Amino acid sequence: MAVLLDEIVQSVELWLRLRRRKPQPYVDPNLDPVLLVPGIAGSILNAVDVETGKEERVWVRLLGADYTFRTKLWSYFDPSTGKTITLDPKTRIVVPEDRYGLYAIDILDPDLIIGRECVCYFHDMILELLKWGFEEGKTLFGFGYDFRQSNRLQETLDRFAAKLESVYKASGEKKINIISHSMGGLLVKCFMSLHSDIFEKYVKNWIAIAAPFRGAPGYIASALLNGMSFVDGWEQNLFISKWSMHQLLIECPSIYELMACPDFKWQHRPLLELWREKQGCDGNPGVILESYPPIESIKVFKEALLSNTVNYDGENISLPFNLEILKWTDETHKILSRAKVPPQVKFYNIYGINLETPHSVCYGSEDIPVTDLKQLRYFQPTYVCVDGDGTVPAESAKADGLKAEARVGVPGEHRGILCEHHVFRILKHWLKAGEIDPYYNPLNDYVILPTAFEMEKHQEEGIQVTSLKEEWEIISEDQENNNVDNNVAKREPLVSSISVSQGGENNSSRAEARATVIIHPQTEGKQHVELNAVSVSVDA
Repeated sequence: MAVLLDEIVQSVELWLRLRRRKPQPYVDPNLDPVLLVPGIAGSILNAVDVETGKEERVWVRLLGADYTFRTKLWSYFDPSTGKTITLDPKTRIVVPEDRYGLYAIDILDPDLIIGRECVCYFHDMILELLKWGFEEGKTLFGFGYDFRQSNRLQETLDRFAAKLESVYKASGEKKINIISHSMGGLLVKCFMSLHSDIFEKYVKNWIAIAAPFRGAPGYIASALLNGMSFVDGWEQNLFISKWSMHQLLIECPSIYELMACPDFKWQHRPLLELWREKQGCDGNPGVILESYPPIESIKVFKEALLSNTVNYDGENISLPFNLEILKWTDETHKILSRAKVPPQVKFYNIYGINLETPHSVCYGSEDIPVTDLKQLRYFQPTYVCVDGDGTVPAESAKADGLKAEARVGVPGEHRGILCEHHVFRILKHWLKAGEIDPYYNPLNDYVILPTAFEMEKHQEEGIQVTSLKEEWEIISEDQENNNVDNNVAKREPLVSSISVSQGGENNSSRAEARATVIIHPQTEGKQHVELNAVSVSVDA
């Protein structure tokens, strides 16, 4: 009860903060426009009744979430069009366009029923961009889309082309900075590959954040076999069940397009592993560990999902592993591999690091081997992890295959990275928003902040004395230093002195200067530097 009360209090506090939100105090008319593109499950989806026109939100919601999800969002793939179509023929799925597209990608539960971070998508970044002087509808826009669909579905790409044109015109024909997150990076890359001329016409910079350029092997393999959870804790009891999500994902081309790229030369090859009971040469049963690389693992998916069905409106519908979607995905991967950044566009890549990220998936154990592949859906997987953001391996996110101006690894969780001030600092530098620190370099990632500056001058009987005191704070994300803060903090400050003097024939031009620099040990990513200097000169 105490936990629930705490959640309610947090929801009310967030609601009050939004109610107190004041009109934007500062607008910079010189900024180039920004278009935010979300990843999978990062857009609000509404269901429209084609007969009555009634519209209701189906993603994200709590009350009746699972039932509405199954009746309005469950779909089947049409290989003739490449489109995923809702099972309910009376329902059409749309993305709301309010606030110039930002509404759909800001807070995914605008009614704040949950009121937690799990429903805030681009919210923190939007607030940060507004503080820098961006303005909704003038220099700040969003592009939401039906994330069930393929990243190369022509209908989505046509909407994206129209969005680029409208942003270009609304901003006074300024070229656009695209900031994509996760699967949104694949959508942008598909568009760039298929419509390079349009991309070059309207886009200035593309910044990809946490993009699964070569897939998210462990995460997607377990999602196809066991489903996917988007929230943790007590909300799971109110939200969409993992099983309901599983049935949707099996018919989503976007999910198949996130599988491990089979032709990529992985440094750590992702595997699907099974503990199986096999009969030995001596006729006695034994348990062995079978390993399947990406291409060979397809036969496991096929057999495991062979008898998968759902009951929709009283009818049993077969939902096996979809080989038609797999064929579609192969062509998508070819399109992605051909993509090149146009000469007039700059590409930047931010990827997450320092978190254990599922890469290879294992089912069963020596004690409890897998005896029937059709039972894999009910097994709890274990993972072999690599470095990444918890969802996308760093190896995949870095391998964009494009000419990049910079690639920067940032410690952070896959979606939480959108709230990282470290990322905000990098974006502010690349977007040239607000005051620019000429000493900041995202590749080294440090910034110098002046904290104090004092200068005094006085003159007596031909003697001029100048005293100077200046202080800076150097902020960096040096993980190695952060890991040894306890030891470093015990060190004494580093003190260095400089003394300069100059003489003359009759001392008429005598000058003297002394300076002391004190460098304090770094703690919590911050280092303090002090400069004290005195200059004395004689001009008799």
